[in-house]
Amino acid sequence: MDAKDLIKQIKEDKVHFVSLQFTDVLGVVKSVDMPLHNLEGALEDGVWFDGSSVEGFARIQESDMRLILDPDTYAVLPWSPEESKRARIFCDIYTPDGEPFDGDPRGTLKRMIKRVTERGWTFNIGPEPEFFLFKGTNGHGVHPVPHDVGGYFDFSSFDEAVTVRTKLMEALMSMGIEVEVGHHEVALGQHEIDFRFANALKAADNVLTLKYTVKAIAAQHGLTASFMPKPVFGINGSGMHCHQSLFDDKGNNLFFDAKDEMKLSALARSFIAGQLKHARALAALVAPTVNSYKRLVPGYEAPVYIGWAQINRSALIRIPRYTEGRDKSMRAELRFPDPSSNPYLAFAGMLAAALDGIDNNMTPPKPLNNVNLYHLDQKERKRLGVGELPGSLAEALSELEKDAVLKEALGQAAYETFVRAKWEEWDDFRLRVTDYEIERYLEVA
Repeated sequence: MDAKDLIKQIKEDKVHFVSLQFTDVLGVVKSVDMPLHNLEGALEDGVWFDGSSVEGFARIQESDMRLILDPDTYAVLPWSPEESKRARIFCDIYTPDGEPFDGDPRGTLKRMIKRVTERGWTFNIGPEPEFFLFKGTNGHGVHPVPHDVGGYFDFSSFDEAVTVRTKLMEALMSMGIEVEVGHHEVALGQHEIDFRFANALKAADNVLTLKYTVKAIAAQHGLTASFMPKPVFGINGSGMHCHQSLFDDKGNNLFFDAKDEMKLSALARSFIAGQLKHARALAALVAPTVNSYKRLVPGYEAPVYIGWAQINRSALIRIPRYTEGRDKSMRAELRFPDPSSNPYLAFAGMLAAALDGIDNNMTPPKPLNNVNLYHLDQKERKRLGVGELPGSLAEALSELEKDAVLKEALGQAAYETFVRAKWEEWDDFRLRVTDYEIERYLEVA
């Protein structure tokens, strides 16, 4: 869509305001709202803004930054009132001298994607973000209350969960997202809406769109939506499994090999080997909060140990079962990302790790097809060469600091700001006194 087509579409949609959106390094969506009469100039020249207060952007003495609009990301915000209808456009960040800002998360992913497009490849991702819906009266309290009593794939002809989830899917489809299925997840109040795979940049844009759309529609129903990885003790947390594949410019799935026992190509195996090698450092990007590591524990279906397998859901990387004739569906499901991540940085890190495996012809260890990793003791895991994910954000950050491949993929500006912000988060957490500590130690210590 060019500028002329965009302006025509906006007028047809009777939009009054346009939100120019981008994210900080932590994945928080930022927005500059613009009345329609200024849009033509913005499309031509960009929009200047003060980046000094945005996490990961400029210092005070070099705060001027420029938003460059991506017209292809135009979508009407379906919850905005008719009399002041709003649309959104995602933007890239540029410096005053006209260069892409190396601290822009979206730009970081675009730089990584360029490495595969130069080879004639497309990196596709099908993310599956899970989320909770909590009762609005308790949603911001210390102990949020799930708003329904459904379980995994539960069906009822009419209840609040079905109604809200239907509204969510309608809103997402109106914004151009190809929703495939929506269903109740395992835990009370937990849901998942899956959308069709797309190239990594569009997939990351879709994740952000889904998150704030879910929050907005939920709020209209008096509910609080949360993508927190582990909001409730004792039940499953929320992940964001990512189905990944590489296609060539002729539309062939480069992961498929008809002659292989698992129908998996040598390139796919090297892709997997790279992600397994970098898994401990990659955790800092795909599971980037203190709370993420409350989800990555045994017993709640989230992966903990570093291995791969066909079908086996206890593995870090799972190869879904191949169906005859569906060559394009061959993919590798990475199971430890969660929706608290910045999708641009997470996907950039995932791709960097995979390309390291491909470029160095890495071979993954033997697949653990018939092994429940949760049932192995430490001695058995050592014998099989199965590593373990970090047990905390601090451990993950320490691994990231040692990983030259992922640091180079992020770039100096994004890496330094991300790590600084995350160490501050860790320090803030470790100084807090929790309810658990009071209950455990107050009277016995």
